Amino acid sequence: VIFSGSFEINTWYSAPYPQEYAHVPILHICEFCLKYMKTETILAQHMKKCEWRHPPGNEIYRDNNVSVFEVDGNVSRIYCQNLCLVAKLFLDHKTLYYDVEPFLFYVVTKNDEYGFHFVGYFSKEKYSQQKFNLSCIVTLPCYQKQGFGRFLIDFSFLLSRKELMTGTPERPLSDLGRISYASYWRTSLFEYIHEHIPKNSTKKLLLTGTLSLTSF
Repeated sequence: VIFSGSFEINTWYSAPYPQEYAHVPILHICEFCLKYMKTETILAQHMKKCEWRHPPGNEIYRDNNVSVFEVDGNVSRIYCQNLCLVAKLFLDHKTLYYDVEPFLFYVVTKNDEYGFHFVGYFSKEKYSQQKFNLSCIVTLPCYQKQGFGRFLIDFSFLLSRKELMTGTPERPLSDLGRISYASYWRTSLFEYIHEHIPKNSTKKLLLTGTLSLTSF
């Protein structure tokens, strides 16, 4: 179990936190800097001193109370390592924890007057020979079923289109990843067909056009 922000969250898997933290009943995590602590008292003391109210890096997107920050693993190494440890609590097959330098992390937050609260993220290699546009994706359970997973996937393809390239997520996908992507691709194709083919039309859909516009 972890406690972060105002949420107590049941974790799904174990993560390689240092041994002294491995067996605490509840791991307390600062929702802004992602530093992990043993007790609620230590967390409360930390929150009085912590100057972070948003992820490091550049805010590259904001719409009302939702933001996305681009964080370079080579610049904000400790933060990104802590990010990966949190992700491992909810991903069975995640193996990257500490070698974060080759990756960019896109962190989505939900914002209020107190700060930018961590919701989830996806990562991608800075230079991928296979043109992968996403390596890992996770949304905290307390924010699931609110559209953030689809938002993160959509954002990864938006970046691909901005870079004038097609992109695809790194394989193998997790079980939840496969479900999320299947839903995303299905909805995106339906939206494309609805937009580009008039109702009752016999016009054929060119796959190449779909590829260029959806980055699939």
